[in-house]
Amino acid sequence: MGKVVVIGGGAGGILAAGRAAECGAKVVLLEKNGSLGKKLLITGKGRCNITNVAEMDTLIDAFGPTGKFLYGAFSRFSNNDLIEFLNDLGVPTKVERGGRVFPNSDQAADVVAAFERWLADKKVDVRVGQSAKHLVVSQDETTGQKKVEGAAVFGGLLQADAVVLATGGITYPKTGSTGDGYRMAAEVGHTIIPPTPSLSALEVQEPWVKDLQGLSLRNVAVTMYVNNAKSAQVFGEMLFTHFGVSGPIILALSKTYARLDDKHDVVVSINLKPALDREQLDKKFVAEFIQSKFFKNYLTELLPRTMIPVFIQLSGISADQPVNKINATQRKKIIDLLTDLRMTITRARAADEAIVTAGGVSIKEIDPRTMESKLVKGLYFCGEVIDIDAITGGYNLQAAFSTGWIAGESAAKSSL
Repeated sequence: MGKVVVIGGGAGGILAAGRAAECGAKVVLLEKNGSLGKKLLITGKGRCNITNVAEMDTLIDAFGPTGKFLYGAFSRFSNNDLIEFLNDLGVPTKVERGGRVFPNSDQAADVVAAFERWLADKKVDVRVGQSAKHLVVSQDETTGQKKVEGAAVFGGLLQADAVVLATGGITYPKTGSTGDGYRMAAEVGHTIIPPTPSLSALEVQEPWVKDLQGLSLRNVAVTMYVNNAKSAQVFGEMLFTHFGVSGPIILALSKTYARLDDKHDVVVSINLKPALDREQLDKKFVAEFIQSKFFKNYLTELLPRTMIPVFIQLSGISADQPVNKINATQRKKIIDLLTDLRMTITRARAADEAIVTAGGVSIKEIDPRTMESKLVKGLYFCGEVIDIDAITGGYNLQAAFSTGWIAGESAAKSSL
């Protein structure tokens, strides 16, 4: 039997280990935590957003520029394959808003338990509480070809014919994602795209945001501008916090922010009334500003109550000014704030709050058909250690499962 060592017991590592064993390899799975799947247990707020039922093109697009790398992995182990696989393991699933897939039980622990039973059935040697320090690699003096020999662990060398690196990224470090894989990959010659938190809340400069803490907005459009140039736009739901902005569409925009080389002049603009253009809003106000109603009272028809004091402050219009006394300049200011409420981004929240990591092992150095390193024979990668990251909705977990499945299968075949 060929021997495969999988380093990391998260989503990708679990699939890699089980699949390699299914394909006939003797498999050792190393997990430095005391149990497997710690990050899986907290995904989807503990419900585990397993995947998304989106079509292939949508899956690929969710990852942006690096999405095409995943075409082969998604083709060979698709979202439908994953759902069927989980059903066979005794985990029935359901589809919710946005195509998100969850276990029927709404318990991430049920998913992890099913995986553990599967690994035991496939006779995978699971070693929790044990981590790898380094990859052990030899080099042919004639050809210069590097080949993996195993992994250095506490107490010696764990020999292997193939190694799968499934150590995750840098987000939620309490779950074990502390960037170990980047260091190990770099030590054997791989290029690491600098890792940074992605799918995270964003901090803003404007002090008035604190007054909106807890306010959720639905059906708004948010645009990100970088050096005054439009960079990305999303539509949906967002949330104000004590430090800035969060919520689904902000997390989506943070993916763009994470990959910016220069983060010094980044602004987000909220369109509170995306269903109406400026001309339509102006006609609406001209028609309605014939009332003697105070400005603060008129705004109750237009905005959430929590937002009204801030809106009045930013407009510079007196709260007690009758709307029939509002002039054209003031009307334009109101429209500006409704369609282009701007905030300056200062930074993303720290890695311990972000959902995924942007950056990692360069996809240029990984064979997308097998997940094997192009630099070191017998070394494979899967999951978040690779430079792939998507928007929220189950896409990132699907990538971990798909690349893990392919990496495990390829590692087993090469080891045999």
